Amino acid sequence: MADSQTRRIAVTGLVQGVGFRAATQRTAQSLGLLGQVRNLPEGRVEVIASGSVTALDQLEAWLQRGPPFARVQSVHSEQIAPQSSSDFRIV
Repeated sequence: MADSQTRRIAVTGLVQGVGFRAATQRTAQSLGLLGQVRNLPEGRVEVIASGSVTALDQLEAWLQRGPPFARVQSVHSEQIAPQSSSDFRIV
């Protein structure tokens, strides 16, 4: 797919213990993205997502807000080499 890419997205703020990973998984799956979401030890959430540029942009826009109990402070995104994944999972 010509407009396909993979991004690593780091989300900071109150993003752990508020259902962030599960909500991110549902959102990414609804957008047809593949990849993973995980908590990092320092309190951030890391998302690795692959798919169309449009879907990735939509995911990033959603990550700026997150689920209702999250308080997102910042979202940093970078394009990375493609990752192999057959679904979008919580790790």
